Amino acid sequence: MPAGRPQRVRRVMAGFPTREEGHMDYTKRMTRRSFLASTSCLGAALWAARLFPVTAMAGEVAPAGRASPQLLADKGFASVRKVGDGVYATISDPSKGFETLSNGGFIVGTEGALLIEGYRTPAGASFQFAALRQVSQVPVRAALDTHFHFDHTLGNAFYGAQGIPIWAHEKTASLMVKVYGPGQGADWAGMVAATEKRVQDATSEAEREHAKGDLSALKMVFESVESAVVSLPNRPLNPSKLPMTVDLGGIQAVIESYPGHTPGDLIVRVPQRNIVFTGDLLFSGWYPATFDANLSGWRKTLGTFSGFDKETLFVPGHGPLCGPEGIATLRAVFDDLADQAARMYKAGIPVAEAQQRYTVPERFKGFPVFAWSFCIGPAIAKFYEEFMTGGT
Repeated sequence: MPAGRPQRVRRVMAGFPTREEGHMDYTKRMTRRSFLASTSCLGAALWAARLFPVTAMAGEVAPAGRASPQLLADKGFASVRKVGDGVYATISDPSKGFETLSNGGFIVGTEGALLIEGYRTPAGASFQFAALRQVSQVPVRAALDTHFHFDHTLGNAFYGAQGIPIWAHEKTASLMVKVYGPGQGADWAGMVAATEKRVQDATSEAEREHAKGDLSALKMVFESVESAVVSLPNRPLNPSKLPMTVDLGGIQAVIESYPGHTPGDLIVRVPQRNIVFTGDLLFSGWYPATFDANLSGWRKTLGTFSGFDKETLFVPGHGPLCGPEGIATLRAVFDDLADQAARMYKAGIPVAEAQQRYTVPERFKGFPVFAWSFCIGPAIAKFYEEFMTGGT
């Protein structure tokens, strides 16, 4: 394999033959595609409209005028704006499309640039790269995935095609293969079928709505994985050797690792500009995805973030740019999840029932929940585990 080229996990693009397939069975290939057809277009649009209301996703400008009011680039599904000298944030708007889905950005010095996130699709990564090239033609040192989840990595193939090295936590590549690799990844079709049954078997309207949201999210993830060529990071970063400072010429990016959202999370700090790219360790004005999380570790990480300089600008993994108030809000969300879980645990409510009975408080009513079984259900179950083992 040529140096600098990320390893690809071969995956056939659904609906298209490869050279070696010759005469392919279009019926089988399109049947898999049609499995999602009823919801992947209109259904996904309706789901997104409900989940990501315009008022919640409108392009808020950072606190105290830190971000430029002028956009560098805007494709609807995401926009890029300057948030500091040499620092740019890519903010997704899923109400207008899923090409990026997560937030990211890039840092530009006089000698090099660092791209942050691979996004959900190569089109999303391409959009960010094109925005970078509007600013500078310096060589790209690397593209960094903050963690392994599909909306941060499945666009890596674009970077690989450009010969851009892809950096990530040392656990990222193996987790991508385990979850998204052909023949050994998650049984997405089975999970979708099981969730469809949950919709049918729901015993309450709330439970049915939760299952419907889960179904829409699972179908989108399934379609994302099925249509992707999974490109793995080719420079694993050992957390024991972090932080690592990357000198881009007149500006430094500091890569650090913290526990919480997944088994391998990275952040990028720009100390000279007081800016932090948090990956999904920060959901700004959203309920966090917790299915892969270490909640006690995550809450400690947020405590660490709350100790950063009060003028710090955070670029979250999802949601609008924020200051320390965004950290405080996510801590409050976790506190509420823990408090409600504790009350239900003490009342002897079974965990499966407790996962459905959590009530979103009024102050968080406007927060998107990507899917109940990705965000709230796992959090309640994990808190129950902590209570059973004597954790807090």
